[in-house]
Order: sequence, then C-alpha cells, then structure tokens
Amino acid sequence: MKQLFKHNDKLYVIIRAMAFHNFENSNGSINMDVLKAWRDHLGCDHVLRHNDKFLIVQTIQDAIIDENSN
Repeated sequence: MKQLFKHNDKLYVIIRAMAFHNFENSNGSINMDVLKAWRDHLGCDHVLRHNDKFLIVQTIQDAIIDENSN
C-alpha cells in the first residue's frame, strides 16, 4: 500500500524517500540535477523536503464531480 503525505492542503503519494546526503555536493549544497533526474526516472511530478529526507512524490489531483453523468 502506498503512503500518503499531506502538504499545504494537497495530498501526495510517496513513491520514494531518500536522505539528503545522497544529493549533497562536496561543498554541502544539494545537486538539483541529480534530484530532478531521480524524480523523472521514477515518473513523479514533485519533490518535497521533509525532516532529513527528500520525498519523491506524485500529486493526487482533486476529484471533479460531473453532475451530468449517469
């Protein structure tokens, strides 16, 4: 079962959680190109920072109710 995460009133499905140190350069900054490559490789649309991890997630779209359908 997939784990859900709520952030700013939006729900996300956590696909993978990875520690910050996996993306740190030698100077301690985050290598955003590597982080984006992981996001794209996993087919996700967003990365969230939570505690000491990056959460690579898929956004759960809001439901649209069609009043005209049967």
